[in-house]
Parts: sequence; C-alpha cells; structure tokens
Amino acid sequence: MATDDTYEVHAIRYATVERRASQNFLGGDPHDGPMPMDYFVWVARSGRRCYVIDTGFNAEAAERRGRTFLRSPTEGLDRLGIGAGEVRDVILTHLHYDHVGNYDLFPNAKFHLQARELAYATGRYMRHEALRNAFEVEDVVGIVRALYRERVVCYEGEETLAPGISVHHVGGHTAGLQVVRIRTRRGWLVLASDASHYYANFTQARPFPIVLHVGEMLEAYTTIQRLADQPDLVIPGHDPEVMFRFHAPDPDMEGVVVRLA
Repeated sequence: MATDDTYEVHAIRYATVERRASQNFLGGDPHDGPMPMDYFVWVARSGRRCYVIDTGFNAEAAERRGRTFLRSPTEGLDRLGIGAGEVRDVILTHLHYDHVGNYDLFPNAKFHLQARELAYATGRYMRHEALRNAFEVEDVVGIVRALYRERVVCYEGEETLAPGISVHHVGGHTAGLQVVRIRTRRGWLVLASDASHYYANFTQARPFPIVLHVGEMLEAYTTIQRLADQPDLVIPGHDPEVMFRFHAPDPDMEGVVVRLA
C-alpha cells in the first residue's frame, strides 16, 4: 500500500511500431534484426497524490506517423480507477508528439515542464526539419496557451514536486528532457523516458539516433543509474521488454498495464 511519500508506479502501453535494431542506435547495429518500439505513459500514485507522466498521442497522430494505435492512454488510467478529468498534475518529460499529444484530455491538470524544453520547442532550432520532426506544432501551441492560462509550471534543473517525487533535467534527446525520480517500497525508481529508449541504450552506452546533444545523452545514462537505488529500477521509455519484466496488477490489465513498483 502506498503511503503519503511512497508511490505505486504503473506503465500503460498504448501504441507500438515495428522497427529494426539499426534504427535504434546511433551508427546502426552490426547485428541488425527486428527491434520493435512500444509507447507508454506512466502514473505514480501515493496515499494523497497522483501524477500522470506524459500523455501519449492519439489515433490521428498514429495514422500520420505510421504507428499502431492500441488504445487511448486514458483507457489504461480508467482501468486503474483514475479519470483523466480528475488528474491535477501531469509531468511532461519533453514535448515530442508521443509524450504530449493528449494534453487536452487533462482539462484540470497543471503541466510540469523544464523551462528550457519550452524554449527549445518554440525557438530557432525548429527551423530545422531534422529537429522539429518529432514535434507537433499544435501540441506545442497548446502548451503555450496553457502557460498563458497559468497551467504550466516551469523548472530549471532539479526540483522536488512533493515528498517522494522529483524531476531532473538531463537534456540530450531534447534540450529540456527531464527524468522523474520516485520513491517506492522497493527504493528510488527512475522513469527515464527518452533519456534511454531501450535498456540497451543505457546499459551498453549506445545512444538512440534522435538526439540534440550526444554528450548529454551519454551523461544522462550515468545520471539515471545514479538516481535509482538499483539497476532494475531504471525504466526506459520505449522498450517492449518492460511488459515482460513486470506484471499486470490484475489479469484484465494484461498487455495494457504493468506495475513497476
């Protein structure tokens, strides 16, 4: 049972896409073969607080980008007894389309974001297609509108949001990428998000190819492992292996939700 400063953490799988290993490592992979990618959002819930981490994308974005859309992320939240309209806090690890695309499904939430991510997504680098391709301009504009409505809280670096949960800027993948550190019954867990798409990225120090700053991405691998109390409490952002290493909290959630801690 979660207490006021200890959280239960779940991953919700909502989409997938077929890929090859050569697409998932900077410089390719000499042992190329199938290496699919899953898409997740996460939820951390204590005795008093509930944080949704990232909001995913919708069916329209999936069709445009050739992803297999399995379900709305809010369906997984519903199975955990959490209504999107009841959520008061959403942590956005960064503003790529697959992490912020359903922001509008959380009308009563405040969004927690690194200030430099907002500056990056609205700044001069977006004139380069290679960097803006993973953003959806309407999502970015929507977050700017939320900022004007005082629904965005911006951080600079490391910040404790509440006892037992904090955000930490790591950069690399994007200018303002942040990871989330959460106290659980098993110890400190780190939701790496796109600091490491797969377990292999950080365990083998092999960067993912969508990257703004390779050095920061490599340094982030050290940071996420330092912030976690043990190696298996680092949770990568897109690895299908997550669904096999952890278990569904209930049989009817099999293949949709797993409990991480």
